[in-house]
Amino acid sequence: MPLPRANNDTKPDLRLVSAEAEVYDLMRPAQTASERVRRLQAEARALALEQVEALDAALATAAALAREIADGGDAYPVGARDMAARLADDLPKRADSLRAVVNRTR
Repeated sequence: MPLPRANNDTKPDLRLVSAEAEVYDLMRPAQTASERVRRLQAEARALALEQVEALDAALATAAALAREIADGGDAYPVGARDMAARLADDLPKRADSLRAVVNRTR
């Protein structure tokens, strides 16, 4: 049966696969329980690392926003500026500590 011709109105069916995606080899024997556990643990560690990296990025964003508020002048309430200044100083240190913990466990 011939394949239908694509017209200009239809988009090609392109599917992207991430570099981390695994292709299952149908000729390979089924995984043992220990192989499956190791694979799932590796996936869990990778997902956890992604989440920690997202937290690191959020801390950097929060620190930048806090610095803007701290340096914002009289438009911001004094208490908010003071708290934002403390956060702007503290959050980068916390992010550095978080990165150090992650790097030790890699």
